[in-house]
Amino acid sequence: MSVDAGSWLARTKAQARLRLFCLPFAGGGATIFRGWAEGLPPEVDVCPVYLPGRESRLREPLFTRLEPLVEALGRALVPFLDMRFAFFGHSMGALISFELARYLRRMHAPEPVHLFVAAHRGPQLPDRDAPMHSLPDAALVDALRRLGGTPQAVFEHEELLQIVLPILRADFELCETYVYAQEAPLDVPISVFGGEQDPMVSVQDLQGWYEQTRRGCTLTMLPGDHFFLQSQQGLLLSRIGQQLRSLL
Repeated sequence: MSVDAGSWLARTKAQARLRLFCLPFAGGGATIFRGWAEGLPPEVDVCPVYLPGRESRLREPLFTRLEPLVEALGRALVPFLDMRFAFFGHSMGALISFELARYLRRMHAPEPVHLFVAAHRGPQLPDRDAPMHSLPDAALVDALRRLGGTPQAVFEHEELLQIVLPILRADFELCETYVYAQEAPLDVPISVFGGEQDPMVSVQDLQGWYEQTRRGCTLTMLPGDHFFLQSQQGLLLSRIGQQLRSLL
């Protein structure tokens, strides 16, 4: 797949002092970060990442494996690493952010000053859930209803559902085929966020991130289920903003 750096990001703010690259959960896109710029310090350039196969890149092939996605994204972001930067990722986005930080380290490229991860177990921990990416459409829809996070309008419009299902299936495959490789812990502080009512990711799962950094790891639990990113956006941004101010 050819990489056009500009297609991964909508814009950047040259006068910023720090860039925050944001990566979505499975099935999500850059639009889930709408409003984040208003909720964070003005010196922070909020940069949602546009992944192939959705939104403005709907006609591009979807990635079903993490490694090639990280390599393509890592190459594309290099021109935008000209100032201090951090990553935020929720669920699938947390896994992408983590492996992207490790990729940049292997390439001797600039590394993030902070890693924010949410709603994902420590990457070295095994996935206890049954795979979803190979389920028939009807079973996958039932699983999505139980999981939550998918707007009801999607289920009510067949054409929209047929657009969303391949994206979700590819994202689930990307996560479910991930194989953790042992490497040295990152020299990057990690802030971990979890939902107090998340049935998918426990506190013990979140504590697995402690092993992935030499620079300190904090864990913050917020009200809500797996998608507290949406239900508790203001509170989450408040917590992230506090930590970003210390980096400015």
